[in-house]
This record gives sequence, C-alpha cells and structure tokens, in this order.
Amino acid sequence: EKCMVERPRTNTPLQALVTLNDPQFVEAARHLARRMMKEGGQTPKERVKFGYRLVTSRNSRPIVARILESAFNEEFENYKKNPEAAGKILAMGDSKRDESLDAPEHAAWTIVASMLLNLDEVITRF
Repeated sequence: EKCMVERPRTNTPLQALVTLNDPQFVEAARHLARRMMKEGGQTPKERVKFGYRLVTSRNSRPIVARILESAFNEEFENYKKNPEAAGKILAMGDSKRDESLDAPEHAAWTIVASMLLNLDEVITRF
C-alpha cells in the first residue's frame, strides 16, 4: 500500500478536458459566476478579486487579475454577438440558471469562473 500526502501537480490534457467541458464542472462554474455577479461587487475588477479569493483563499497577483478581467471582457463581447451560445453554456447541468441575470454577462462570468476552478492551485489546494 502507498499513501500520498499531497496530490502531484498535473497539466495533462485529459484533466483540462474534464474540468473545462464536463457538464458538472460547467454547472459549478455557472453557480460560481452567479455568486461573483451577486456578491462580488459591481465592477469586473471587484468580481475577479472576489472570485479568486473565494476559490483560492488568497488575493490574486495583479497580472492574474488583469488576465481574468481581459478574459471576461473578450467573452462578454463574444456572447453579446452570439446570445445562442450564451444560452447553451447557461443551460448545461441539471439546475436552472438564474433568469434575473443578463445571459451574455452570466455566460462570460461562467468562462472566468471555469478558468478559476481549473487553476492547479484550486484543484490540488496547496
């Protein structure tokens, strides 16, 4: 028998395929996104800070926050142009989406939340 105190770090494509595409992970990201939108403040900067702190228990480095804000802005523009795609991502999973939230914005935050949940430090909890 063998006991491992800590899970080794991995960046295998298989892990990323699951954590970025599996309906259960997308649904978890959607719920994190909802929480970021409702409790995280009014600006993307505040919401990124809230979401990062929520999943890692620490503040993000400025470069990481800028990357996440940039990802939100890019995805938000994409989903505003393609609301059907926003509807598809928000429909994943068993739970119903929060209809009070703007669909393109919620979808964009879902992508950011998925990025947060896919961080190695979140998966392995150092």
